[in-house]
Amino acid sequence: MKTASQELAPIPLLDVAGGNQPQREEILAELAKVLDSGKFLYGPQVQQFESTMAERIGVKQAVGCASCSDALLLAMMACDVGPLDEVILPSFTFFATASAVVRLGAVPVFVDIIPGTFNIDPNQLESSITNRTRAIMPVHLFGQCAAMDEILDVADRRGIPVIEDAAQAIDAKWRGQVAGSMGRIGCFSFYPTKNLGGMGDGGLLSVDDEDVASRLRKLAAHGMQPRYHHSEIGINSRLDTFQAAVLGIKLRQLTHWVEQRRANAQQYTDLFREHGLDKSLGIPETTEHADHVWNQYTVRVSAGRRDALKAWLSDNKIGSEVYYPVPLHRQPCFEGRFRAEFPLLETERAAREVLSLPCFPELTVDEVRRVVECCRAFFASSAVAA
Repeated sequence: MKTASQELAPIPLLDVAGGNQPQREEILAELAKVLDSGKFLYGPQVQQFESTMAERIGVKQAVGCASCSDALLLAMMACDVGPLDEVILPSFTFFATASAVVRLGAVPVFVDIIPGTFNIDPNQLESSITNRTRAIMPVHLFGQCAAMDEILDVADRRGIPVIEDAAQAIDAKWRGQVAGSMGRIGCFSFYPTKNLGGMGDGGLLSVDDEDVASRLRKLAAHGMQPRYHHSEIGINSRLDTFQAAVLGIKLRQLTHWVEQRRANAQQYTDLFREHGLDKSLGIPETTEHADHVWNQYTVRVSAGRRDALKAWLSDNKIGSEVYYPVPLHRQPCFEGRFRAEFPLLETERAAREVLSLPCFPELTVDEVRRVVECCRAFFASSAVAA
């Protein structure tokens, strides 16, 4: 049975086009400047954006690249990760986190997650380290930083670099420190669905070590320095000037957008509790040391009901998504290519239960209420059916 929503406008999971409308004319004017300049690579907008991002993150250098997938790859190359080396990371994350490891001939070592935050469990790090471990790569999933003090404590004692996968966590903080400023290198994504999204692919590396930054720039330009002289085998990965121009304009609104996301997340949480729905679904947790930026508002629904709720929401014109239905250690392409010291029980459970709801900045109070009411109707209908 559907709720009475046939007359209502759809609520998408994310409104990329709508979010760009207020800055449309300013963006088009800036793109015209780039077009007329002919400086499509290494233009002044790239340098300005890198400088602004470095200051915002709190590091000495920011290095633009073509995607966060490339940023992860470049970061590991700069940490000298190579064939048969090992990199510790969660299995509950997007494919690129592990695929970058395998592309270098290295071995992903998967560890489990903390169920409340979906982030890597620091208690499993020490036992996962071997003499082949070359990096630890926590993922700040859904916009909340992993427990970086515990992670860095293990890494520093063992002399292992930490690479932060901050693809979903621009402006997030842990104990007041900005995501991407705590490890040796931070990696960011500007894919259109991110809190700061471009108009295509784009990525960035944050680093406090000038020498590492110089090496990253060289590795991203075919290992070339000076021109046509190659001291390393690098890749071709540049943040083009068009993307930098767009991102530079949108960056001015990021603080406001994050505030709106936080307001939406709080409203969801308050309404779910007000209606007693926190007994039917798991509300996302925010740890006391984290400043969450809510790239996703992800609830848990018991196995067997999650997909039914997703279908119910869809029938009522409400978008939702499962991030991620298949953990990386279950992906066929990684079969025989990874190691795991512990059973990944919480990872498996999360993959069966998670569901992300609309939380984008332009979401209205009434739309949040409608999503909650639709969930309420689903659980009421399920109770009757049971």
